[in-house]
Amino acid sequence: MLGHISPGLGCKIPHITMTATTSLVSEMERIANALGAEVEGAPGVSLSVVAEKIAKNLGVKHDEVAILAVSTRWRHLHFLVPEALKNVGFVPLSSNSALAARTARESRPEIENNFAATRHATVFESVKFASDASGAIQKMVSAPILLDGKVIGVIQISRKGANPHSAGPDFTAQDLGNILALCKPLGKMLRHVAGE
Repeated sequence: MLGHISPGLGCKIPHITMTATTSLVSEMERIANALGAEVEGAPGVSLSVVAEKIAKNLGVKHDEVAILAVSTRWRHLHFLVPEALKNVGFVPLSSNSALAARTARESRPEIENNFAATRHATVFESVKFASDASGAIQKMVSAPILLDGKVIGVIQISRKGANPHSAGPDFTAQDLGNILALCKPLGKMLRHVAGE
C-alpha cells in the first residue's frame, strides 16, 4: 500500500537522509548495548527521549511516534510511548481492525497513506495531547520490532491533520526503510525496558 508524493500540491517534504538515520541507529545501538552491560544504580533509558529523537529524524511531531510492546502473557500490545496512552488501554493481538495487532501477528511492515479512511480502532485517537491541535491520524507506517527473530513490539509513525493533504506528504519506501533500520536497536532496548 505504498502511496506517492505529490510535490505540486504544496506539501512540505522533509529531506531525510540515510546518513541522519544511520547516525540515530548508531546512537540507539550504543544505548542498547549500554543497557545490556548496565550495572546496579546506572541510569536507565527514557523511551520518550528516544521517541523524540525518532520524531525529529523522521520529520514528524513527537506525539506522532508510538512504541508498543507485546505482552505474551496477556496476548495484547500496550503503549510505552506516547506517555499519554500508557494507561488508556491495550490492543488485543487478535484484533482485526488494529493495524498494530496485524503488524505484530504477521511480522510485516505496512504503509497506510489513507489511514483515516480504513476501518480501525479510534479509542486511542480520542486522547488529546497537550500539543495536539493537529487532528486525526491520516497516514501511518507500522513496523514490527524484533528481537532474535521474534516480534516483541511495534513502532508506528503517523501524520495527523484535518485531512490527508494537511497532514503532510505520503510516507514512502525510503521512510519505511529508515523506520526499519531503527527497529533493530529498538528491539534491544525493549528487552531491557518493556518488562516482559
